[in-house]
Amino acid sequence: MRLRGFPTLPAGVVHVSDQQDQFDAVIVGAGFAGMYMLHTLREHGFRARVFEVADDVGGTWYWNRYPGARCDVDSLEYSYSFSPELEQEWEWTERYAAQPEILRYAQHVADRFDLRRDIRFETRVLSADFDDADARWTVVTRGTDGSERTTRSQFLIMAVGCLSSTNLPEFPGRDSFTGDSFHTGTWPHDGVDFTGKRVAVIGTGSSAIQSIPVIAQQAAHLTVFQRTPTYTVPAHNRPLTPGEIAAVKADYSALRAANRQMSGGFGATYERGDISALAVDDATRTAEYAKRWDIGGFTFLGGFNDLILDEQANQTAAEFVRQKIAATVQDPATAALLTPSHVIACKRLCFDTGYYETFNRPNVSLVDVSNAPIEITATGVRTGGVEHEVDAIVYATGFDAMTGSLLKIDARGPETTLREAWAAGPRTYLGLAVHGLPNMFTISGPGSPSVLTNMITSIEQHVEWIRDCLVAMRERGLHRIEATEAAQDAWVDYVNAVADMTLFPRCNSWYLGANVPGKTRVFMPLPGFPPYAEQCASVAAADYEGFVLA
Repeated sequence: MRLRGFPTLPAGVVHVSDQQDQFDAVIVGAGFAGMYMLHTLREHGFRARVFEVADDVGGTWYWNRYPGARCDVDSLEYSYSFSPELEQEWEWTERYAAQPEILRYAQHVADRFDLRRDIRFETRVLSADFDDADARWTVVTRGTDGSERTTRSQFLIMAVGCLSSTNLPEFPGRDSFTGDSFHTGTWPHDGVDFTGKRVAVIGTGSSAIQSIPVIAQQAAHLTVFQRTPTYTVPAHNRPLTPGEIAAVKADYSALRAANRQMSGGFGATYERGDISALAVDDATRTAEYAKRWDIGGFTFLGGFNDLILDEQANQTAAEFVRQKIAATVQDPATAALLTPSHVIACKRLCFDTGYYETFNRPNVSLVDVSNAPIEITATGVRTGGVEHEVDAIVYATGFDAMTGSLLKIDARGPETTLREAWAAGPRTYLGLAVHGLPNMFTISGPGSPSVLTNMITSIEQHVEWIRDCLVAMRERGLHRIEATEAAQDAWVDYVNAVADMTLFPRCNSWYLGANVPGKTRVFMPLPGFPPYAEQCASVAAADYEGFVLA
């Protein structure tokens, strides 16, 4: 079996050492984080090089081209704020932008700011070794021709993305399947036509919820294999009106400022309730949920102020969704299988366009695999003693989130490696730095708000903090920065304490790495963007408290 859509880079055959490859910073990844990092470092006089394994910019939006792929943050907010000119010239077409439009936006940014000249595409970073003697990183990369090249830089900046390392479970017999196999996270760029085919989708997370309604319209028959049901609310996506766009562009800076005061870094335009869900009667509460269900998106969770904090309050929202499932899915047995029992939003809330309705189609069936392990055969999927013959398998099995792509690079400090430092789970200071790996920064790393936010809001905050740090070091003639172990330990304790105040850790979610067999269960993101940004600013103002600079 070979998964279509996965890049294949040859094994190294030649090693090239070019002493001219000397930079102030090496940036790994050319998604939204890497592009902005490159742009702002160049603007401040730093010489930077970006390495990107794909053949173009875009990061997750380059790879995730599966049917129905779409952002879950309003397009007018899921965009850069650093350039007022860019804000004014780009025109979004839909409330929630689809993958092709987001990729075009990334490509436009790369062209507008002439970023590609400093990006080496189709180049994989294999390793990075820090030389304590001269405080520089030696970075080894491999290109499409198999040759390996050495690059030296003072700083190593990881912009690899939180959802960029696909998780492909080791199902027994996986390599025996003779049909076509795909992973939603590395979809073929020429698309896939499922017309007249029997298709299996394994998984019911976000990518599955978006792709299943589209695939069902093509396939002769679609069989969905579900381990755990997921809460999803309607997206109610629609075209943006010229008036809506003009209103935002008239004062874009105000919207950005307001969003930076929101816990998730977005959604300031949506009305927020400031009372408990338990403080109103059943009729009032149901009416509030119904109103927000009709609006669609994350606003569903904004009617009351304790849905992520109080389990009893949370259950009122969860029960509303459960009743919607029961009312929508015609077959009671299928509806029951699709109905979650856990708290809502401890896994990322999903948006859909006709997801539950899809299971009313005669060509769609749902198979419960919660207590029946999956085995892949030459002709299909076997579970519970039943073989389902299919022509194609779609693995909607998510990502090794937040740490997967970081740990694929053999990053070595003077006395430890990143893999050794994270043997018991990821540990960072501010989600920006790791003790034992000097002069290395992680953008939206574990221990930062990252995936609990509008990612571009978090990216810009991290990029600007790193840039300002590098500028301050240059002005003071400093060459080395490293997080202390004590500061890192205190930060990890803080992140855990904040998470434990919420309901987020109550689920076996990818926030904890629960979707990856053998991965240490650690809650990785930090809830709450505004206090986090304030803490980062305070650290910088206190002469980078918690870091040792030399």
